[in-house]
Amino acid sequence: MIHPADIREWRNQDVVDPKGHKIGVLEAVYVNTATDEPAMATVRTGLPTRQRLVFVPLDDATVGPGYVRVPYDKGTVRKAPAIGTDDVLAAEDEQAVFHHYGMAYQPGAAGERQLARR
Repeated sequence: MIHPADIREWRNQDVVDPKGHKIGVLEAVYVNTATDEPAMATVRTGLPTRQRLVFVPLDDATVGPGYVRVPYDKGTVRKAPAIGTDDVLAAEDEQAVFHHYGMAYQPGAAGERQLARR
């Protein structure tokens, strides 16, 4: 798991799947707004002229020298909901990210977002 103090160190590091296949480059980390713990990362994927940011959960992620290993295969991550490299995740699109990975989505009691970019 990536600890909040380590977040800045892992930006621009390779993100790899369990078999070590490169998925992309870690762009940003999103924290759970209820706990302020890292929950998701955006991974920059695609061709240099057509890049996008896909979301991947950080539960059970491990770090190594120059990489972050996530427990999801490359195909699953690449098919995840995505945003443009200059876009932000809309509140109404958060649930789709959680659904893609089979995770429960729980907004705040007053409908607050579950994710916040750090």
